[in-house]
Amino acid sequence: MYALTHALIHTGQQTLQDHALLIDGEQMVGITPQHTLDAGIRQINLAGAHLAPGFIDLQLNGCGGVMFNQSPTVETLERMHACNLGSGTTSFLPTFITADWEQVRLAIAATAAYRQQYSHSVLGLHLEGPFINPARKGIHPAARIQPLDAARVDELCQHAGTIAKITLAPEQVTPAHIARLHEAGILVAIGHSAASYDQAMAGFAAGIRFATHLYNAMTPTLNGREPGVVGAIYDAAISDSHSVSAGIIADGYHVHWANVRLAKRILGERLCLVTDGTAASGAPEGFAEFDFCGARILIKNGRCEDEAGTLGGSSLTMLQGVANLVSKAGVPLPEALRMASTYPARVLGLNHSVGAIAPGMVANLVIFDEQWQQRGIVMNGKYCPASVQK
Repeated sequence: MYALTHALIHTGQQTLQDHALLIDGEQMVGITPQHTLDAGIRQINLAGAHLAPGFIDLQLNGCGGVMFNQSPTVETLERMHACNLGSGTTSFLPTFITADWEQVRLAIAATAAYRQQYSHSVLGLHLEGPFINPARKGIHPAARIQPLDAARVDELCQHAGTIAKITLAPEQVTPAHIARLHEAGILVAIGHSAASYDQAMAGFAAGIRFATHLYNAMTPTLNGREPGVVGAIYDAAISDSHSVSAGIIADGYHVHWANVRLAKRILGERLCLVTDGTAASGAPEGFAEFDFCGARILIKNGRCEDEAGTLGGSSLTMLQGVANLVSKAGVPLPEALRMASTYPARVLGLNHSVGAIAPGMVANLVIFDEQWQQRGIVMNGKYCPASVQK
């Protein structure tokens, strides 16, 4: 057992000063005023840093120079996890975009194998496609987009223990297929969709509970007569007719800061920070381009785009995203931290074990200072200062 002391502790519910966090094995076992600590307990002085739940990224295509689509293996996931720890992300959904079905199977197998070896880092696979609308494909390869049939639904449901999330276009699939995926325990998300308001709402009624990279690759509110997917998401939140949450990329390229503020005002606790990160996220200095499913992606001032200017993921990290939410969108720090940890855990139904600081929960934590520099990480109860990480 040891105690983390002299930190500003953001629990996910409140912010505590002059308290210590007790960790025993993989779990947090108590929060107590510092002056009540037993003298025999080993103490780690965090020198006034912020201590928060480890970040949970619901959409990560790659990082640290590797892409999951390029190499769907356990080794790629290991490299992604190691890179994540350098920017506060302790848990993530490796994201595999539209590809041939045999490649999808490789991604499922690699994720399942990794999860057998490691706990609480990869929380499941995110399949972004291939059941999307070509009209809103973004960087996804058009030739690999395919319909969703009953046989594919059966196979996906068989792997519901590995597949945490599927992004699809509801206008391209049947409500019955959405309902089956939802009932199997998979988080079904709307994305890369040209749906009308009515089609989107029908998808929500069938079981869609999330929106992938809000505003991007979905129909906007064009005018007063057609609210589009974005309007449907907002209307569902306002009317509380369906529990639809959303992810938003806070990099300044995917979404205007005014729209981030609008989304936050409407969706509240249903808005999660995501990176849509790629090989450029956390990559070594000078990393200038990478392959994204056959598209050559160039990195220009932090923006990832193909040669036609289409966005191809981001170079964002979760810690940078939190900093941007605070400095660019005016989100208070405790709330920005919840968007990066507490709310994603809730969306996945894992808020009993990760995403907050409380006794009995897994000790996955990030430590950072006022300049947004990471000072350490705790993963499965093991403390590692930033100096050792480097």
